[in-house]
Amino acid sequence: MTKPHRHCAVCGTPIPLEERTCSDKCQNTLAESRNKVRKTRMIVYAIFGVFIILWLFYVLFR
Repeated sequence: MTKPHRHCAVCGTPIPLEERTCSDKCQNTLAESRNKVRKTRMIVYAIFGVFIILWLFYVLFR
């Protein structure tokens, strides 16, 4: 039976349980990906907020 392990979140290489990625390259790739997701999520929230504000103005001041 194999030792308990997990897999790198980027490339899938088996790594020890306490590690998150297998190398600095994968760590950087993971950080870049998370930053892109965070940025995209903030843009979507901002657009949603603008639409809500426009809708409120339309409903309240027509």
